[in-house]
Amino acid sequence: MGNTIRALVAFIPADRCQNYVVRDLHEMPLDKMVDLSGSQLRRFPLHVCSFKELVKLYLSDNHLNSLPPELGQLQNLQILALDFNNFKALPQVVCTLKQLCILYLGNNKLCDLPSELSLLQNLRTLWIEANCLTQLPEVVCELSLLKTLHAGSNALRLLPGQLRHLQELRTIWLSGNRLTDFPAVLLHMPFLEVIDVDQNSIRYFPSLAHLSSLKLVIYDHNPCRNAPKVAKGVRRVGRWAEETPEPDPRKARRYALVREESQELQAPVPPPPLPPTNS
Repeated sequence: MGNTIRALVAFIPADRCQNYVVRDLHEMPLDKMVDLSGSQLRRFPLHVCSFKELVKLYLSDNHLNSLPPELGQLQNLQILALDFNNFKALPQVVCTLKQLCILYLGNNKLCDLPSELSLLQNLRTLWIEANCLTQLPEVVCELSLLKTLHAGSNALRLLPGQLRHLQELRTIWLSGNRLTDFPAVLLHMPFLEVIDVDQNSIRYFPSLAHLSSLKLVIYDHNPCRNAPKVAKGVRRVGRWAEETPEPDPRKARRYALVREESQELQAPVPPPPLPPTNS
């Protein structure tokens, strides 16, 4: 949808906006893409389901909380964006779109994912960041071709051991969760190239030097007292990242002592003891 239409939509009341959006979709777009992002949609326009050759469908930044079963007619769909909506559960019809390669579900209100998601065996990229997930749904571990997983800004405390079975996974983003320990399962995934655990509560990092494919690890904004040891050439982002191959433990201890000393300086200093008197 062109910029002119987008500008008009911004001034149209929500209850009338739908009609203007649908009018702009008379026939199948030549690029096989429909972008209805930011169109104030409260229900999915059924007219789009007639575009059976559609490959890309963007519904980001609307007010959707459900999708019609007719969406299942779009069996050529490869990219579906449902982020920034009001979904509390993933509509089952999404799990019937078996050609999907990229699925955006971020910034909704999802607490879990249905087991039927495992039917999407062509899925390469999954975005589930900024939802209400307290644990990573185990069905994610059944997406055998998954290459990129964005699961940041949830409330994850650990990862399932089955994650190691995703041997095509190359990038995992876990920033802004509630991890207190570095996820042990990641130590058994030497094929990972990017690991992001920024903004968690991890205090200690094990060595990652054995992860032979690793290229980047982001561990900033954790209360850690060491940096993860990595192989030569791996980029680190976080405290002591400039140290190679790992921070000097003396510097780490000195840093901890400085913090403790600064805290002690805030407490009143007791007077020195009196010298002993000779009897």
